[in-house]
Amino acid sequence: MAKVKKLILVTATHHPLHKIFNNLLEELAEKLGVEKEVKIEDYVFLIKYGETDEFGMAGTPQLLVELDDGRIVPVLTQRSMPLTGALKPDVDKAREIVLKKIEELTS
Repeated sequence: MAKVKKLILVTATHHPLHKIFNNLLEELAEKLGVEKEVKIEDYVFLIKYGETDEFGMAGTPQLLVELDDGRIVPVLTQRSMPLTGALKPDVDKAREIVLKKIEELTS
């Protein structure tokens, strides 16, 4: 059974979702008791490990989890960020999505 080694946020500080993803990173790293790492606009890393579009291009922000077995898996991306009825980012739902994906990866 794999365990979470660290959470990795690849972001761009100018992106409108940067602050939301950064706050989620801080909160979840503390809750899970794991390391955290922030990479700024590291598209090579995202193309290798993150979510890419049909042309192989990656967008930020993306939150990934590194497992102790060496796997690095995206758990939340700008494209998978849930929205409220008012079309605002739903941080509570995003937190649930991340924790559920981590549970699936570690069980």
